[in-house]
Amino acid sequence: MEDAYAKSVAEVLEAFGVDRTKGLTDSQVEQHARLYGKNVLPQEESTPFWKLVLKQFDDLLVKILIAAAVISFLLARMNGETGLSAFLEPSVIFMILAANAAVGVITETNAEKALEELRAYQADIATVLRNGCFSILPATELVPGDIVEVGVGCKVPADMRMVEMFSHQLRVDQAILTGESCSVAKELESTSAMNAVYQDKTNILFSGTVVVAGRARAVVIGVGSNTAMGSIRDAMLRTEDEATPLKKKLDEFGTFLAKVIAGICILVWVVNIGHFRDPSHGGFVRGAIHYFKVAVALAVAAIPEGLPAVVTTCLALGTKRMARLNTIVRSLPSVETLGCTTVICSDKTGTLTTNMMSVSKVCVVRSVHQRPMTDEYSISGTTFAPEGFIYDAGGLQLEFPPQSPCLLHLAMCSALCNESTLQFNPDKKCYEKIGESTEVALRVLVEKVGLPGFDSMPSALNMLTKHERASYCNRYWENQFRKISILEFSRDRKRMSVLCSRKQQEIMFSKGAPESIMARCTHILCNDDGSSVPLTMDIRNELEARFQSFAGKDTLRCLALALKRMPPGQQSISYADEANLTFIGLVGMLDPPREEVRDAIHSCMSAGIRVIVVTGDNKSTAESLCRQIGAFEHLDDFAGYSYTASEFEGLPPLERTNALQRMVLFSRVEPSHKKMLVEALQTHNEVVAMTGDGVNDAPALKKADIGIAMGSGTAVAKSASDMVLADDNFATIVAAVAEGRAIYNNTKQFIRYMISSNIGEVVCIFVAAVLGMPDTLIPVQLLWVNLVTDGLPATAIGFNKPDVNIMTVKPRKVNEAVVSGWLFFRYLVIGAYVGLATIAGFVWWFVYSENGPGLPYSELVNFDSCSARQTSYPCSIFEDRHPSTVSMTVLVVVEMFNALNNLSENQSLLVIHPWSNLWLVGSIILTMLLHVAVLYIEPLAALFSVSVFLHSCVVLYYLC
Repeated sequence: MEDAYAKSVAEVLEAFGVDRTKGLTDSQVEQHARLYGKNVLPQEESTPFWKLVLKQFDDLLVKILIAAAVISFLLARMNGETGLSAFLEPSVIFMILAANAAVGVITETNAEKALEELRAYQADIATVLRNGCFSILPATELVPGDIVEVGVGCKVPADMRMVEMFSHQLRVDQAILTGESCSVAKELESTSAMNAVYQDKTNILFSGTVVVAGRARAVVIGVGSNTAMGSIRDAMLRTEDEATPLKKKLDEFGTFLAKVIAGICILVWVVNIGHFRDPSHGGFVRGAIHYFKVAVALAVAAIPEGLPAVVTTCLALGTKRMARLNTIVRSLPSVETLGCTTVICSDKTGTLTTNMMSVSKVCVVRSVHQRPMTDEYSISGTTFAPEGFIYDAGGLQLEFPPQSPCLLHLAMCSALCNESTLQFNPDKKCYEKIGESTEVALRVLVEKVGLPGFDSMPSALNMLTKHERASYCNRYWENQFRKISILEFSRDRKRMSVLCSRKQQEIMFSKGAPESIMARCTHILCNDDGSSVPLTMDIRNELEARFQSFAGKDTLRCLALALKRMPPGQQSISYADEANLTFIGLVGMLDPPREEVRDAIHSCMSAGIRVIVVTGDNKSTAESLCRQIGAFEHLDDFAGYSYTASEFEGLPPLERTNALQRMVLFSRVEPSHKKMLVEALQTHNEVVAMTGDGVNDAPALKKADIGIAMGSGTAVAKSASDMVLADDNFATIVAAVAEGRAIYNNTKQFIRYMISSNIGEVVCIFVAAVLGMPDTLIPVQLLWVNLVTDGLPATAIGFNKPDVNIMTVKPRKVNEAVVSGWLFFRYLVIGAYVGLATIAGFVWWFVYSENGPGLPYSELVNFDSCSARQTSYPCSIFEDRHPSTVSMTVLVVVEMFNALNNLSENQSLLVIHPWSNLWLVGSIILTMLLHVAVLYIEPLAALFSVSVFLHSCVVLYYLC
């Protein structure tokens, strides 16, 4: 029943055919169960494991590698090869692909956990009225039309319409759904709001939210998928994971590379058709097969087999660095995505603020004999921890706050006229609330004021354990006074009162809305001497002005506190007793912004990143926060920068586009609006990071290019996110962005290094084939170079130091190529040099080396006709492994110099010295040691078809 909020109680009950005094009958329950289904979130079928595995191979370069491996094996078998030599090359390729597939499967499996976590927010049991009797049933058995009773601490088991209230008020904490910083009051009256969002549906209790005050009955109107929580689940299911910018660019580059590889392979095969019949091949078919093997070698040379592994390794190393910044990365590609983020959509409550209501200002009457008559105090501390100080209007800290009569009585009233609890959680190592946030804020104020009569009080309190310190001062006042009678808070009175007794003296303490309390005050308590004097119109006007300043300019949530001395022996109080009160003071509280947020916002602006504050709170409260954190800096008029969800939806298309480009604040939102905002920004080519901590944030977190959850947030939000901020600190995002940019820059460098090296290998194979030379390098040697001798320096390049100006440049464009046209030309030139140097080493051994055969160049390029001609040398010389060993060594050494060339994109080694990245220097040394091992350890030499007898001085002589 989607419009139950707009219907009266009678209409809703009639729609389900239920009697509010008897509930559903058994037959009705069966009928409704068949009609509406069970009260469970359906379990979505997970993707079969085999499909996840196959998905990892759905890539063009991967398919080419698989084809190359299969062809290599078949050709080896056709040539009569058996054992290790036949399986080596395809086995290495398949091992690489299997490792990459394993990483992909693990990543995608984690993504499905968010839906499972969502079920944890469903209630387990419910108190249900059926057949005229109440019983406790599993929440899964609820059906629409059931009458359910809820009270303080109950988790709402389904979406329900209020039908009856048994207390003065019912308040519900629905922050996990709407992100509101305070609990909200529920009512029985129908709502007539147009385009009502969750916050407007004040007569609906939403599944998964928690009752924090009062008791009531409600009729179930939605179960399972037809609840607010169910709509979040559906939104998450409809959200498809977007490929990261780096993944898109690598895919594009892979497609381009695949086309080039295919073209070169076909060209080599076609160019050498005339050589198919050369006697050295033993026939046309064998000649065709030989050059087909050359084409396969070209494919192996062109494809950077180690690139996926190096990218994964570099991102993994980045996650370790980010973990030290309190950023826990759940999805490796998100590390890089941060580097090109252009917009951060930040949840307000718990992200920009502490999500802990805190008293920040107190106003009391100083004296009626001097102007100004009021005193204002500010209170430090922004959490539930009883840590903070009280400062006067001049900014001086009060050493002994209880010496001020008004502060002392404020503490008494706050401790006694209060039904909340403050406690220390040793597992989480933080202070937690039980009850209303506003009441807990008053309890924390009591602890900050301290106790009277002890000069050593501040230091004495600090000696207590955190468990004892949580409510030490509150317990003192509760032990001093005995509570006799309570008048609970009600919406019509907007106040609460409690009658207390101490030493045969009865006092009534009251707290409530300022307009309600002040209207019943006839006297005020003076802070100078503790006297009680009549409340004059001048004092009332000045207090009213202070209240307007607190509530208006500072957008504080205000409460007034008062007391009244009662006749001795009185044992109860009534509403009539709430008159002739003595005003104690006015307190202003708020969900305070985190201290680091303002600087973090400025850093984002300097880095060209726009911050949009997204909240379920009302517009004025959110605008006040934006002023405090600097998001509205230099703005006097917020028009065009601040929108509610309904205002934004009502804009014409053109104005909506303009609003997206300027928006700073998006308020009064519900889950669907957050996801809508992310999608709208993405259509304008923005790279969007979304922060959040509640269940309501999960769909948007999943849809965003990078979802960032809070460490203290819900399990649903964490599971749907790409990374988690362990310290819940928005400022940590800025450090993570800087790290992400550095990682991307380093990723570009090692990609360019590997591509330029592979171009060199392609040039080597291609030129040798075109000139008619023997094979310079065989596929297994190319694999060794690509994976080990290229892979280690490429990984080390990931440790390049970030540029000093990394957070003062604008984010890179999403469509920026990893290798642009000019850079590709540069690396073609480098690759050509690498390839020609490798061929030159090959030719040198045949033509000029003292240990070589000393052949003329013309004999080398006509080697395939050797068996058909009279020669002064045996044809077996072309099967000698020495020349390919020289080529492989030259290739490795030249690529080590190429690695040093990638310490920076545009600066030379004269500016950035090699020792600026000791990891790279170490990887080059290790690579050379591994290569020497291949040259001089006989089993390895046989495996990679190199000459074990080649002396290193030969190569060094050539290089010199």
